[in-house]
Amino acid sequence: MSRIIAIANQKGGVGKTTTSINLAAAFAEAGQRVLAIDFDPQGNLSSGLGVGRNDFETGVYELLMGEADFDNVVVRTSVDNLLLLPSDMNLSGAEIELLDAEQREQTLKNCIAAVKDDFDFIIIDCPPSLSLLTINALTAADSVLVPIQCEYYALEGLSQVLNTIDLVRKRLNENLKLEGVVFTMYDARINLSQQVIDSVKAALHERIYNTVIPRNVRLAEAPSHGMPVIQYDPYSKGADSYRKLAAEVLSDEV
Repeated sequence: MSRIIAIANQKGGVGKTTTSINLAAAFAEAGQRVLAIDFDPQGNLSSGLGVGRNDFETGVYELLMGEADFDNVVVRTSVDNLLLLPSDMNLSGAEIELLDAEQREQTLKNCIAAVKDDFDFIIIDCPPSLSLLTINALTAADSVLVPIQCEYYALEGLSQVLNTIDLVRKRLNENLKLEGVVFTMYDARINLSQQVIDSVKAALHERIYNTVIPRNVRLAEAPSHGMPVIQYDPYSKGADSYRKLAAEVLSDEV
């Protein structure tokens, strides 16, 4: 049975796509069958996995619009066991074109219903906004993993995500749960990083992962080479951290 995890935070710049890329790759490295869905029109998940705009003819937009089926859209990545539904700026048009559609919030869920059990994990990289795309992702998902940057406004962004999860649970997906919260961009040299972690732990009575993702040069460089960090530099701190995070999620213990 597959686990569908949306990686979401309405605040940008928190390591959402980095977490989507590297968590998916770490699952695949561990022998899991993984599908990554690029649900952000910026297409950074796709390019971060080495799939540029010229590498595919149809993407998530065409899948949502019924112009292509799953087999026409899905592409292989350089990571064994990891497939991708790629995206580009065309996806932004889906926001408008789905407005009048029946059960518009269910579109993604319906698109992957027939294939979801072919995978152990499906990772959905959400856009950094509360949009119809984000609502589609949360409606399709079993759970939401929230990356939080270790910075001053972390709690504010987290409260927005938790409110959105609660709304979707009440109206569209009663089984949606919070998978967990992971701290990103941690810098041990800055006192604020630890202060943010302590304040969130004190305020949040939810699942918080023990693994903390550090600021890491190799982790930051990897997307420009179209690779997850476990390929780009398998022995870096960034690669080690995402392997540990994947192990926590796989064990379902946080």
